[in-house]
Amino acid sequence: MKNRKAALGFIFVTILIDMTGLGIIIPVIPKLITELIGGTISDASVYGGLLVFSYAFFQFVFSPILGGISDRVGRRPVLLFSLFGLGIDYLVVALAPTIGWLFLGRMIAGIGGASITTASAYIADISEPEKRAQNFGMIGAAFGLGFIIGPVIGGILGEYGSRVPFYAAAGLTLLNWLYGYFVIPESLDKEHRRAFSWKRANPFGTLQHLRKYPAILGLIASIFLIYIAAHAVQSTWAYFTIESFKWTEAEVGYSLGFVGLVVATVQGVLIRPVVKAIGQVKAIYVGLTFNAIGLFLFAFANEGWMIYAILVPYALGGFAGPSMQSIMTSQVPVDEQGELQGGLTSMASVTSIIGPLMMTSIFAYFTDAANKIYFPGAPFVVATILAIISLILVVRTLMGSGIKS
Repeated sequence: MKNRKAALGFIFVTILIDMTGLGIIIPVIPKLITELIGGTISDASVYGGLLVFSYAFFQFVFSPILGGISDRVGRRPVLLFSLFGLGIDYLVVALAPTIGWLFLGRMIAGIGGASITTASAYIADISEPEKRAQNFGMIGAAFGLGFIIGPVIGGILGEYGSRVPFYAAAGLTLLNWLYGYFVIPESLDKEHRRAFSWKRANPFGTLQHLRKYPAILGLIASIFLIYIAAHAVQSTWAYFTIESFKWTEAEVGYSLGFVGLVVATVQGVLIRPVVKAIGQVKAIYVGLTFNAIGLFLFAFANEGWMIYAILVPYALGGFAGPSMQSIMTSQVPVDEQGELQGGLTSMASVTSIIGPLMMTSIFAYFTDAANKIYFPGAPFVVATILAIISLILVVRTLMGSGIKS
């Protein structure tokens, strides 16, 4: 591609708008669920976990298909399809008269697949090897900025009704779809496309094919554990802060905005000099260590202000992800990048099947009035253990593969 910087800018804006739309709805999900089921925050957390499960299951099945299709027809049409599906999901949820409609919306979004899958393959297509970690860090920066803007807007809009943020998210996402239709160029030239294969276009076929890259399988296993651990934050944040600190939707939104700020700072500003100074491998070790420390501290926070302080070391865990992505993409040829990203998304979907149910069930159990032990931070203790195991696994994998930088 002749203009790599322009293409990266297009993808950055696409992910930013996509994540802003997602961030808008997070602060009001607990309130909407409690309205539809007539239950408590503890009850709502269980339904919240099941909703994420529904999305993740369909994403698990369809992401490798979309990844394989993107290797065949190009990234652009698949990216546009994904964005359109997400926009329809928000509209369905905004109009939902019963809890069942929420599940229908999440299934639609899961079939469409996350636009991040194709965006990651797009970045791999246009990135020079030495800049891949930096460019994958751009995805994290867009995530961060989206979560600065989105949750704050969602918290404010949530004061006017639990459904208002969903209409806003739908509008923003569909505008993003239009932006992509007219602006985003194709990144995969015809010479580097491959035939679509149903045998490889499924989660198990993808992982089976990737077995010839031992370092990738070891890193995927490590990421698998980290992604499950991350659901202690992703799937219980609103429930945890409302239960523990009695925060309003707006306060939840402000806290997520701060999450976005520190994540954007780490992945958009700090990761480049850090990787340059210590290398990708050490950046992974440092990131995973900070991740475990942050999760452990969350578990025992007993004042709302502590959350903001703990978010700083937790966000430094962001050094690990882009560096791991960079190492994995360097191990496979150009015409398999979409398949790799589809496989990673399917793996992430499996963790989104396991993680939310695990973490929200633990949260519900330890916040149930009938239970003698009250400990809302319990999911973070479990997550800390998983993060430590992940760190041990990645050290063994990288050392065993001879990857040192």
